[in-house]
Amino acid sequence: MDLRNRLKHLSRHPAVRSGLGRLTEGHIRWVKATTRWTTINAAAAEPAWRGEQPVIVAFWHNRLALMPYCWPSPKPFHMLISGHPDGQLIARAVGAFGISTIAGSSTRGGGAAVRDLVRKLKAGESIGITPDGPRGPAQVAQEGVVALARLSGAVVLPAAVSVSNRIRLKTWDRLIIGLPFGRGVMAWGEPIAVPRDCDEVTARALQHQIQDELNRVSTVADLAADGTADARA
Repeated sequence: MDLRNRLKHLSRHPAVRSGLGRLTEGHIRWVKATTRWTTINAAAAEPAWRGEQPVIVAFWHNRLALMPYCWPSPKPFHMLISGHPDGQLIARAVGAFGISTIAGSSTRGGGAAVRDLVRKLKAGESIGITPDGPRGPAQVAQEGVVALARLSGAVVLPAAVSVSNRIRLKTWDRLIIGLPFGRGVMAWGEPIAVPRDCDEVTARALQHQIQDELNRVSTVADLAADGTADARA
């Protein structure tokens, strides 16, 4: 076994994963505490924060490590995260912020996870998913987000978080890791409703609408965090 495989094997040991989870949590808290935050279009999310309307918060997979900053509410929020060890590392970290996680996928063999998400939404609790996860293609919305909205009756609320001090990892999604002492922006798009009786053509059009809105709010968040645009959605 070469060194790379040895390190990969070691990183999956339960004790190591637990330690990495605590480090990830500490890093997220550090960035959150040392960043100057602005929220764009908060009105779109406020009904969900007050528990008046459950929503499906949709965000790109490359912002997964930033999303613990998106839910300033005691109301329940559940995040769908891959059962892969790397996904579970994030799951352990976000749990410290009051966000529960459901392991699985909204498309690839994730029937049990989808049923669990639908139950949460019908109980009035909001959830978060990555429409391009868990394996991509990056920033291409898959059909699972539309199917989930149709089954639950909940609207899709596109969202993006960005920070001025950030790095991108060399992963399939170019995962964004925040760094401290910068500007942070939480940008919300407009809710997108999916009719329960929508046909395949309508569903595909809504899938592209969600994708376009996610790309838009991601650009808005990045530009605002970098100080190159007004804080408006």
